Amino acid sequence: MQLGRLHSSAEKRQDACPFSVVDLTDWRRVVKVLKLTAQGLPQSWVTLEQAALHYAAEDVRWEAGAEIACFRGGHNAVTGKQSVIHINSIIGTKGMPNINPHELLPGLTNGKLFTRDHCVCAYCGRQFHEGDLTREHILPASAGGQNTWMNLVTACRSCNHRKGARTPEQARMPLLYTPYTPTLWEDFILRNRRILADQMEFLVAHVPRGSRWRS
Repeated sequence: MQLGRLHSSAEKRQDACPFSVVDLTDWRRVVKVLKLTAQGLPQSWVTLEQAALHYAAEDVRWEAGAEIACFRGGHNAVTGKQSVIHINSIIGTKGMPNINPHELLPGLTNGKLFTRDHCVCAYCGRQFHEGDLTREHILPASAGGQNTWMNLVTACRSCNHRKGARTPEQARMPLLYTPYTPTLWEDFILRNRRILADQMEFLVAHVPRGSRWRS
C-alpha cells in the first residue's frame, strides 16, 4: 500500500499538539503509536506509517487515546471517494505473541537506566543531564558485580569516581534509593522518550502501585 499525504492533529488543531512541532516531517519522526495485542498487552512502539499499514490491513481490533494523524490516499475509481486512514495514539491489533511478554527480561541500556532513576544520582541525590551521568555497579565489576537492573544505579561522574571499586558500605556512601527491575509496562515507558499524555496515562494505570511512575 502506498500512503498518501499525512495530516497531523497539530495541523488541524494546533493547540492540541503535545509538542511544538510545526514541520510535519518532525511530527512523523517524533510521534509513535503504542501497539498492543487485542487482549491489551503492549507489543511495541510503531511509527505512524506502520500504524497506517495495520489499519489498511484491517488488523486493528480496537483503539484508544486521541486521534493524532490521518493519511489521505487515492480516490476510488467508482465512487470517487478519497481513502482516509485515521490513526489513534493507542491501537490493539489481532494476533497473539508466541511468547509470554511477562517472562521477558527488559533490555538494559544507559538511557533506560537513567530514565528509570529519573536522572538522579543514587549517592548525592542531585539530578543531572544524561551526559553527566554514568552506569554505576553497586557491587563493583572487579568484585564480580553483574550488569543487571538490580546491581546498577545512576550516578554522577563525581560520585562514581569517589566510590571507585568499593561497595556503598565500604565507601560510606549509602544508596538514596533502591534499584528495581522494570515490569513490562514500565519498560515500555523507558523505551520511548516522547510519550503522549494519553499513552502515559494508559501505561501508568498498569504499573505496580508502588512504582515510581505513580508518584
